[in-house]
Amino acid sequence: MGKRFGDFVALDDVSVTVRSGALTALLGPSGGGKSTLLRIIAGLETPDTGVIEIDGVDATRLKPRHRDVGFVFQHYAAFAQLSVYRNVAFGLEIRKRPKAEIRRRVQELLELVHLEKFADRLPAQLSGGQRQRMALARALAVEPKVLLLDEPFGALDAKVRKELRDWLRRLHDEVHVTTVFVTHDQEEALEVSDEIVVIDDGRIEQIGSPDELYDKPANLFVMSFLGPVTTLGGRQLRPHDIEIFADPVPEAVPAKVTRLQRVGFEVRAELGENGTWAQLNRGQSEALNLRAGAEVWVRPVPGATSLPIPGSGTEDASCQSA
Repeated sequence: MGKRFGDFVALDDVSVTVRSGALTALLGPSGGGKSTLLRIIAGLETPDTGVIEIDGVDATRLKPRHRDVGFVFQHYAAFAQLSVYRNVAFGLEIRKRPKAEIRRRVQELLELVHLEKFADRLPAQLSGGQRQRMALARALAVEPKVLLLDEPFGALDAKVRKELRDWLRRLHDEVHVTTVFVTHDQEEALEVSDEIVVIDDGRIEQIGSPDELYDKPANLFVMSFLGPVTTLGGRQLRPHDIEIFADPVPEAVPAKVTRLQRVGFEVRAELGENGTWAQLNRGQSEALNLRAGAEVWVRPVPGATSLPIPGSGTEDASCQSA
């Protein structure tokens, strides 16, 4: 599938199959193409090339209301003059469902999203997290084949985001609707999704489970975008995959601790002047008696995944540290 906006290539011959019943994240930097792909699935944009199939049906030219998808935006898009109950019921009412069915379905959904006590309130009387849960209930009311979420928690503070993504995972496990959500938050994608599609510059870099992408990244971009990275010996690796020793050991190289930074139970040890750093816990740091200025020995953890940095002279080395 391809999509251009003038000279700008938003999607460059991408192909994605979303597993039925799974929660799939479209992850990438701003402007990478993830929201464009979501809007094409929803029918809010039309691809220049390629087709969209939903549940085996060619939906490429179908209008959004005929695609049987639910869409939740970052900024809620609630009907301000309608109660929470009427917001959730709206899609069912315009489909002229029986009143008894609407009442049953809305009550069921309000209980599911823990808003049953707020049915008579207006959206403005809810917190940001509650409004987003209302928006999710409204999207689910019509029982869509696919639920699409465009950075649904992006406007919320960090604590509420954490609470809502935990809640979204539990909700998905209850309703099992095929869900695709856009995010640029790596932690959010790793915690919530069954599968991650990494998109950058209109191209798909890698598709896989959170564990697969974190442990076996396809390239330097994926590795650096999904979690912290550092460099050692011309290779990029995870900072928790660097071992520190007080005395020389085989295959270790000398280094100097230039700075220690403690954040809770985690300790970040900066090594030398080249930006190399290692991640330890406080117990490991105390056992080594680490301090700024200490001379140490470092090496990659045996078997740790690392990728060569172009121009470093390590391109032909194995992607697994020995």
